[in-house]
Amino acid sequence: MKEPFRNPDVILDIQDKPKPLPWAGLSLQHLFTMFGATVLVPILVGIDPGIALLSSGVGTLAHMFITKGKIPAYLGSSFAYITAMKLLNETDGYGAIAQGAVATGLVYVVVSMVIKKFGSDWINKLLPPIVVGPVIMVIGLGLATSTASNAMYDASGDYSFKYIAVALITLIVTLFFNMYLKGFLSMIPILLGIITGYLVALAFGIVDVSIITSAHWFSMPSFEIPFVNYNPKLHLGAIATMAPIAFVTMTEHIGHLMVLNKLTKRDFFKDPGLSKTVLGDGVAQIAAGLLGGPPVTSYGENIGVLAITKVHSVYVIGGAGVFAIILGFIGKITALIHSIPAPVISGVSFILFGVIASSGMKILIDNKVDFDQKRNLLIASVVLVVGIGGLTFNFGALALEGMALATIFGILMNLLLPQKAKSE
Repeated sequence: MKEPFRNPDVILDIQDKPKPLPWAGLSLQHLFTMFGATVLVPILVGIDPGIALLSSGVGTLAHMFITKGKIPAYLGSSFAYITAMKLLNETDGYGAIAQGAVATGLVYVVVSMVIKKFGSDWINKLLPPIVVGPVIMVIGLGLATSTASNAMYDASGDYSFKYIAVALITLIVTLFFNMYLKGFLSMIPILLGIITGYLVALAFGIVDVSIITSAHWFSMPSFEIPFVNYNPKLHLGAIATMAPIAFVTMTEHIGHLMVLNKLTKRDFFKDPGLSKTVLGDGVAQIAAGLLGGPPVTSYGENIGVLAITKVHSVYVIGGAGVFAIILGFIGKITALIHSIPAPVISGVSFILFGVIASSGMKILIDNKVDFDQKRNLLIASVVLVVGIGGLTFNFGALALEGMALATIFGILMNLLLPQKAKSE
């Protein structure tokens, strides 16, 4: 077998193991595509980026172990839970996020058992495009206000032209990278946008480099292990807030598998089976929550890299997971990520959160959802307003709000509303 760096037309199949040098290079290439988004989630939530990288690597390896090394899938920090995690971190701390993350993982585990017993057709009935599309739109649009605020106001709360300038420059260069770069570079516009924005922020004097110079090269990531780093107390509200979102990310997982099937010319729904892949995702989320990281999920960027490089080797994906774990212990890297100023994050978030919202719209368009049908119009309308408006149901210690509540509304309306209104 020729080395893939010398012959880009060569295809490394699922079980093919490249030689050490191309293996390392291809693994780092995969990691770089996920790096920007994976560290952006913990920055927005207020979690240590180092532990997010580590839990991303651990989650990827756990998924590979459960699926018996048959799926080339990298798992990174999930954007679906950002709004819920931010709120929980501000009110109850990481312990609440951890319970929510573990709960989402347990939902996956239970669903995997149901799929093994009864199949997966019920998922499409429970979560059709008219429910999933608007809920995904809520994820992106729900973060729009805080993103704009971080682009305008400095740490003291004053309106800052420097912040606006840095955010807009970051936005513009990220747009440029998205539109004009080709090949592998076209897969990492977020990472390139953050790097460029960071350099601009340095020139504007709004980067605190002292935390980088004072950081050690080797340092332990900020583990948040229950009964070791904190004494957990039951957070029913956190569980109720995050658990319903698992059903939304589950549909995304199934969509990624469909694309991987076409790309690799295999049928992962049969081997190792959807129950195994869902179980792998669930165990990865539980592991992330117990370590101190955000929930993880499969990434579309990973599929893009597989398509460009034609390298489908699980050894390469596993190598990316190992490198992510190693980076989690490099203190300078973690400090560098911590030093990224808010307007830089906002600049790329304008695109990233907008793309998430647009992805929800794309689901509706691709599935040709008819909005002349009252049922569809009503479901989408209620989900959007409940999710973005912040409607909350409080039941003592239990609280349902935001995207979780919107998901429940969408599921119930889909099950209860007739296919056609009497006036139709």
